[in-house]
Amino acid sequence: MFNKNYKVTDEKVWQGRIDSERNFDAFRWHQWVEKIDLQKDDLIPYEGKLGFAFIGFCCDEGVNRNKGRTGAANGPKAIRKEMANLPCSFTKDIQLFDAGDIFCEGSTLEESQSLLAQAVEKILHLNLFPIVLGGGHEIAFGHYNGILNYQKDKVIKPNIGIINFDAHFDLRSYANGATSGTMFRQIADLCKEQEVAYHYLCIGVQQHSNTVELFKTADRLGASYILAKDIAQNDIWNMLEKLDEFIKLKDQIYITICSDVFSSAFAPGVSSTQPLGLDPEQVLKFIKYILRSKKVISFDIAEVSPRFDQDNTTANLASVLIYSVINTLSKIYDLSR
Repeated sequence: MFNKNYKVTDEKVWQGRIDSERNFDAFRWHQWVEKIDLQKDDLIPYEGKLGFAFIGFCCDEGVNRNKGRTGAANGPKAIRKEMANLPCSFTKDIQLFDAGDIFCEGSTLEESQSLLAQAVEKILHLNLFPIVLGGGHEIAFGHYNGILNYQKDKVIKPNIGIINFDAHFDLRSYANGATSGTMFRQIADLCKEQEVAYHYLCIGVQQHSNTVELFKTADRLGASYILAKDIAQNDIWNMLEKLDEFIKLKDQIYITICSDVFSSAFAPGVSSTQPLGLDPEQVLKFIKYILRSKKVISFDIAEVSPRFDQDNTTANLASVLIYSVINTLSKIYDLSR
């Protein structure tokens, strides 16, 4: 199923401080994460309480095609480095796995996205929650395809909602080829082709970063959106009502974050900086609220570009968001037992 563009993660990536080798309450993630090789045919579904699998998408060919600032291909390694020293704030019932990386070197963007789709589908079949590390935001097309293919094995008509935290709609035409700005248009066409409902909500949209035509395209496709300025100016409860309206009739939710949704004060290491972007605390409230719906099936964060980062600020932010996702889901699991 996989090829030379899939690699198991180097053990050297998961290193860090050790406060204790026996007391789990003093453990850090690098002491708890286990590597798995998705190329193996003898992998069996996870039978533990709750398991998460990290998979890197070391590609920013879509950013390159989009004439953006490349460098996000090194994002997965930078994020892992920041995650390594995070504390194990969950119980031993929760397990972390590293499922390796997808690379784009020597292959096309489309081939890499297809490979990512296969990896995500396999992770889901292993009863694990995928957390995909980007990489350019073209990650979303491969990631969604993996979720869709997995759901098609279970139900006739998958009903997946996409919630994208992003300054951009990424609904541009791909007549001249796919980029990091076309994924959700591609997904809309894919859904139409396969007679599957298209549900897309973009949170944090910047008016100065999207053309009038993109707003019209969003309306034509039935996409929902929340402007960044409305988040800054309105009561959070108004925003949560909009989230409820989107979530309530969906069976599964896929959360994707483009790091350029955040203010450049918090995320300088991205392909396209946003001086008036969102505060991470705002986004975190939304994410936790969505997770409490118990419908979230997968998560990714894209556009972390170490080349432009300052003191690993953006990679660290990504790691903290992932930490919050895992801890929130772990608590939800504890409360539902």
